[in-house]
Amino acid sequence: MNPAPPAAGFRVTGWHVLIAVVAFFGIVIAVDMVFVVTAYRTFPGQVSATPYEDGLRHNRSVARLKAQSALGWRALAAPAQGRVEVEIVDQTGRPIRGLTLSGDLQRPATEAGRIVLDFTEVSPGRYAAPASPAPGAWDLRFTAAGPQAAPFEAERRLTWP
Repeated sequence: MNPAPPAAGFRVTGWHVLIAVVAFFGIVIAVDMVFVVTAYRTFPGQVSATPYEDGLRHNRSVARLKAQSALGWRALAAPAQGRVEVEIVDQTGRPIRGLTLSGDLQRPATEAGRIVLDFTEVSPGRYAAPASPAPGAWDLRFTAAGPQAAPFEAERRLTWP
């Protein structure tokens, strides 16, 4: 007697591989389409409720920065023992006297602990305000105004030990 041929088991053929690859990518594309449709439906495309007014405000800001750049002033700021010092010089390096400075110190990541600064001129072109912030990084924002010039605004990152 001849032995019976072994039973044919399941074999992976090229058609099986093709169906698996097409099914895999079909599922990926379907999930991506769900994400795209959900994102499109939940974002109205409106960044601001007042885009025209925001544009006007931006244009005024650009004009103010151009006027400030035309002044040629430079500001140096540094933390000192118990105070903040700011030095403002013109394009030739001469100190600018008689300005009124106001500003604040604020942590880079939060508005908690904001310190309002009141500057006084301590020497020609050098202004100081009392401040004893906690150690670490602080953002100094200040505005300098003079009788003849447009306001000068600056922002500096200061670090207290």
